Amino acid sequence: MAADLILASSSSVRARLLRDAGLDFTVDAPRIDEEAIKESMLREGAKSRDIADALAELKALRISQRHDRAFVIGADQILVCDGKLFSKPRDRTEARKHLESLSGKRHDLVTAAVIARGGAAIWRRVDIARLTMRDLSPGFITDYLEKAGDDVLGGVGCYRLEGLGVQLFQNVAGDYFTILGLPLVAVLDFLRLHQVVAS
Repeated sequence: MAADLILASSSSVRARLLRDAGLDFTVDAPRIDEEAIKESMLREGAKSRDIADALAELKALRISQRHDRAFVIGADQILVCDGKLFSKPRDRTEARKHLESLSGKRHDLVTAAVIARGGAAIWRRVDIARLTMRDLSPGFITDYLEKAGDDVLGGVGCYRLEGLGVQLFQNVAGDYFTILGLPLVAVLDFLRLHQVVAS
């Protein structure tokens, strides 16, 4: 069934979620300039959920055009705090700035997933989770960055909730899988409906 399902993402977390759920799939990550698209849409006044949805759709469509018979999953996640969109940090220095900005505040994780087939989007979902970081001392941030290592560079919030990152929070509200970057239960429901996975 590997040819029937494709993940259009380079995210190791999304791939692990699908693998752990027992899905047989291949990975084909599109090359798109996400930052340029975000900046363009922000200039046009787009909302964070529309940006996440557009990026997820673009990824799914780009790969679907190459594999027109397959079901292609595209996904994107955007972090919003105080009206500002955060992107993945380029290095640990930027990760520290992100954590200092998020410390003691609530932020939204906007996660979008789009499934395409035959070059057209046939399903979409946008979910929002709300997380509140506790007040982080400079010493804690230093220690956290040292222990977490380069894992902090792989997520918009500089954390993996399923690991050391859980220690950053005082409150978490929302679907666990949405926080990890893919609304997995909804995706599975769709795939089951279309007999991509057993029902």
